[in-house]
Amino acid sequence: MTRAIDRDDLTLDLFNSIPQPAPATPGSMDFRPQLSHLVSKMLAAAYAADETYDRYYIAAICSRLCGKEVSKLMLDGYTAESRETFNLPLYLVPALETACKSTLLTEWLAEVRGGRLLLGPAAIDAEIGRLESTRYEAAETLKQLRLLRRKVR
Repeated sequence: MTRAIDRDDLTLDLFNSIPQPAPATPGSMDFRPQLSHLVSKMLAAAYAADETYDRYYIAAICSRLCGKEVSKLMLDGYTAESRETFNLPLYLVPALETACKSTLLTEWLAEVRGGRLLLGPAAIDAEIGRLESTRYEAAETLKQLRLLRRKVR
């Protein structure tokens, strides 16, 4: 008699979620529309969390952080997919994320490049896991060497 296995649909399969970099085929890395959408989403989330964080306020924070003028109209341009020549400069990303209290753009870039962003406790947990794995591998190697040493007498 075979027993039915209850499948857990809520737990992610570790091996199905290994990040892969975006394919490097000609014309495949024009991310302007996605970037515009992400900037828009990040600005909207900041405003939804606190209504004082409108685009004028975020522009002022970015200006202070960068030491360069960032206007509300510039933020509007960065969110407009139709304005192909008005792109978010990379130097502004850390200031914009700080102003919006977000890491959305950095997370997206890590995913595009085949990685994941880990911050705070998650980064520490990942390092603990890496060191545990190293310790396990070293213990296995020692075990094999000890077995070999017994045979060589």
